[in-house]
Amino acid sequence: MRRDLLTLAAELARQDEPFVLATVVRREAPSSAQVGDAAVVTASGEFRGWLGGSCTTPTVAREAVRALADGRPRLVALSPDPAKDRRPGVTALPMTCHSGGSVDIYLEPVLPARRLFVFGHSPVARALVRIGKAMEFSVHVVAPDADPRAFPDAEEIVTDSAGLAASSPGRPSARAAAVVATMGEGDEEALLAALALSPEYVGLVASKKRFAEMRETLEARGAAPAALARVDCPAGLDIGAKAPAEIAISILAGIVAKHSAALSGRSAAEAPAAASLSGMLPSRPEPSAAGLEGRDPVCGMTVEIATARHRAELSGRSWVFCCSGCREKFLAAPERYGAAASHAARDRA
Repeated sequence: MRRDLLTLAAELARQDEPFVLATVVRREAPSSAQVGDAAVVTASGEFRGWLGGSCTTPTVAREAVRALADGRPRLVALSPDPAKDRRPGVTALPMTCHSGGSVDIYLEPVLPARRLFVFGHSPVARALVRIGKAMEFSVHVVAPDADPRAFPDAEEIVTDSAGLAASSPGRPSARAAAVVATMGEGDEEALLAALALSPEYVGLVASKKRFAEMRETLEARGAAPAALARVDCPAGLDIGAKAPAEIAISILAGIVAKHSAALSGRSAAEAPAAASLSGMLPSRPEPSAAGLEGRDPVCGMTVEIATARHRAELSGRSWVFCCSGCREKFLAAPERYGAAASHAARDRA
């Protein structure tokens, strides 16, 4: 792999920015790509590297963004006749480069570690840190009087929850979870701090009765009812947990179920009641909704409208193209390709 791509990948990883490493693993002449050619694709679709002609770039960028969405690597095969190139485990797509040939590209998503914010220093909090680290979370403890020796697996220990967002590395996001396990010591303040992170999951280790009391207090202090409604209490899945480690496992299972449901578009209630700690990833999402993607009228390739680099306006209609070559062919004979595109649209209707 080119040194500049390795440097870019290392910098993105250091900044906790998600990206995809795309590598050519197979090619057939006359494709201009060679085995080992590589590119880095960011979450915004920015493409750096070489995987063959420019006509491969939109397809690879689109599939890379989908790989980041579900976290799963995939093998993409671009060939002149994708129907004949279908293989188990391979996404077969049309190769529209006029030079011909085919190329297989492996897409490997590189995601930052999911963050787990644990509030408190109770036995359940200590178990959450220990097991969360084993599950490859980046674990951050928030407790004013925490003993660092009790949390050897924590990435950091924050003693002032008011400065949590500023002191924590990276940015809290949809890949974050927060669990309040203060067990009666500053519960309300900890829950407010957890909600302020806007994580995907917020759990409270307490009884429903205790949470009802907290809700009244927090709403009186101006907390939004909608935010409090997001709190999972008692935190975790009901597996009959009693010991601190068992409770921690049930909470982490609930976090996994919530994350999986969010990725697959289900509600949390539809997530499996006995969610596996390892079954974090859903099936491949459906393609973008109609209207977000257009079809190149020259080669038939699918092009994402929002990021299309090659466009044309003709007779009050907008057209998008995979490359400048297709755009030039279209403008040279628009009646030919415009009629073909309209006919194809009627066939799909």
